Amino acid sequence: MKLPKAKRMYCKYCRKHTEHKIIQVKAGQKRGTLRHGSIQRAAKRGLGVGFGNKNRWGSKPSSPKRTGSKVSKKTNLKFKCSTCNKQQIQKQGFRAKKIELV
Repeated sequence: MKLPKAKRMYCKYCRKHTEHKIIQVKAGQKRGTLRHGSIQRAAKRGLGVGFGNKNRWGSKPSSPKRTGSKVSKKTNLKFKCSTCNKQQIQKQGFRAKKIELV
């Protein structure tokens, strides 16, 4: 998907519409919080024991039921104001295989 390098939009710091430079940011990888060891540790602490759906402490789905990853990733854009040089992160990303700033 082709996006312009600059865009006129509202700057919450200047409180007016100004030219913003679009910057694409690479998202850092986050480690999953609940590995199997931490679930076992939680059980020893007495968390997630009992009946019913234990939400995040419950049993994980079996291997065949797991689905694959999505085809495209969501965008991670920053907008830099040309007047005050402050940056804003986009509110909601959209899915695109490739983003090209033109």
